[in-house]
Amino acid sequence: MNKSRRSFLGIAGATAGATVLGATTSRAQASAVTLKLATSWPKGFPIFEFAATHFANRVEALSGGSLRVHIDSANKHKAPFEVFDFVQQGIYDMGHTAGYYWKSVDPVMSVLTTTPFGMNVAEQNAWFWGGDGMALMQEAYGKYNLLSFNAGNTGVQMGGWFRKEIKTIADLQGLKMRVPGLAGEVYAAVGAVPVTIPGGELYTALERNTIDALEWVGPHLDVKMGFHQVADFYYTGWHEPAAELQYLVNQEKWKSLSEAHRAVLKTAMNESSFLMMAEATQLNAQTWQDLEKDAPNVQIRSFPPDVVEALKHATNVKLQELAATSELAARIVKSQQEFLALVKPWTNLHVLR
Repeated sequence: MNKSRRSFLGIAGATAGATVLGATTSRAQASAVTLKLATSWPKGFPIFEFAATHFANRVEALSGGSLRVHIDSANKHKAPFEVFDFVQQGIYDMGHTAGYYWKSVDPVMSVLTTTPFGMNVAEQNAWFWGGDGMALMQEAYGKYNLLSFNAGNTGVQMGGWFRKEIKTIADLQGLKMRVPGLAGEVYAAVGAVPVTIPGGELYTALERNTIDALEWVGPHLDVKMGFHQVADFYYTGWHEPAAELQYLVNQEKWKSLSEAHRAVLKTAMNESSFLMMAEATQLNAQTWQDLEKDAPNVQIRSFPPDVVEALKHATNVKLQELAATSELAARIVKSQQEFLALVKPWTNLHVLR
């Protein structure tokens, strides 16, 4: 961890620490409520694990030790794509995961995570907290005995690693690519073959030609995974302009908590979500700056205009299909599109610097 990052996190922790509800006492510790949280990430996974760990630490500090969070990583429970079921069934009280993993349960989960060619992080956060986003998300998850809260964002994600250059839409025909969520459906619509593979298996799958391409997150995590060693073409993004992670919470467990403990959880969620975005921005920027030196084989590309237009068209078709699946889906799609139309002119007013 570099000095500036230590300093930043220290200041953030100290500032938040001023709101601690009370000193930890032996009585509070003895009667502490412990929540079990399952993540979709392996232990030690950069940025993502930081958010969950920071959350757990802040919950204990803010509650004076009366509320604690025990984290089981994917290494422990062995089922990164079953966190939804774990929390819904009460096997775990909480989860730290990503909503688009559950699109087979309900397709609206995809666009509650991110929408291709949709809102960026600032715009999406404004939709969640200033628009209808949070209420719509709780309505969507409430049907499954769950609550969902913002849990961190890595910002715009890169378009992925490809073994061959994508020059025309024909180059996507039959291409096997790891890509989740609505973006996977968009790729399928233009002829690619989307697959879902756990993160720990991605390097091997690309190295052994099980897949032809993959998207993961961004420069820092991608280089940590070693993808630059097995693919030369690295594409800029379009499919996840603001992939928001989520804290899933079992609704019955939430109701059983005191108002004070619910307030602690919300505060710690918001803090860890904000700090994860800051962490991701700093680390991605540093890795991007060093990429040419550390990986001279990598060729940065953007998708050609005709490919982008095909992907945009397929996205619009898929959003129309999603809106037709339910009244709630229609409201979510409409709300996002209207909010983007509202904020985009303001976003496009660039600051001179």
